[in-house]
Amino acid sequence: MQCVLLDIEGTTSSVRFVYDVMFPYARQHVGDYLQNHWDKPATQHAVSQMAHDAGYADSANWFTACSESPQKIVLDQFNHLMDQDVKATGLKMLQGLIWETAFHNGQIKAHVYDDVPHAMKHWHEQGVTIHIYSSGSIPTQKLFFGHTVAGNLLPMITGHYDTTVGPKRHVDSYRAILSEISMPADNVLFISDIVAELDAAKLAGMQTALSMRPENAPVDEPHEHRVVRGFDEV
Repeated sequence: MQCVLLDIEGTTSSVRFVYDVMFPYARQHVGDYLQNHWDKPATQHAVSQMAHDAGYADSANWFTACSESPQKIVLDQFNHLMDQDVKATGLKMLQGLIWETAFHNGQIKAHVYDDVPHAMKHWHEQGVTIHIYSSGSIPTQKLFFGHTVAGNLLPMITGHYDTTVGPKRHVDSYRAILSEISMPADNVLFISDIVAELDAAKLAGMQTALSMRPENAPVDEPHEHRVVRGFDEV
């Protein structure tokens, strides 16, 4: 094993932290964020991606097709996608912008399991590279691992990937990551709590491990992945 590719929710961090802390914070502050930061290039980039995700060529076409004000359209779509727990790229980009201030001012510190920083430190010292692949945007990933309850873990992470590389349940996404990592597939271990993601990674030739943290949903479907209940078992 020369590289570990890690999911976040249910793997390095509790799913409950994401759903009980981060998501409610985004919902509570999205309206104020859009009102105060609408003209920022980063906001408009996220809005443009949301329009693309919704099937429009750009945000201008999206707004023209709807009768509400642009901010109301984005707000409604934001809440709708969150209600459906859609892993849309534009939604994740906007969420990341909202969380940025909260992480920087200490309102939020990311939860990581106790075994995570110890394992990452060990892998890093052994020359094993660590990469993150999550539906959360790359800027959000960097905020997350830069502001954890265990301190700044970013120096131990070599690379980050989000849905811009492709959906997490598609084999081509893992092939694209392998192309960027530039190492044989069977030297890469992907750890996730989602069997369909592991299936796709396995098809790409990666080693796989199913994360079975105590708070994760039970896995009922049959699978051929090794099971780990913590990184100390890797």
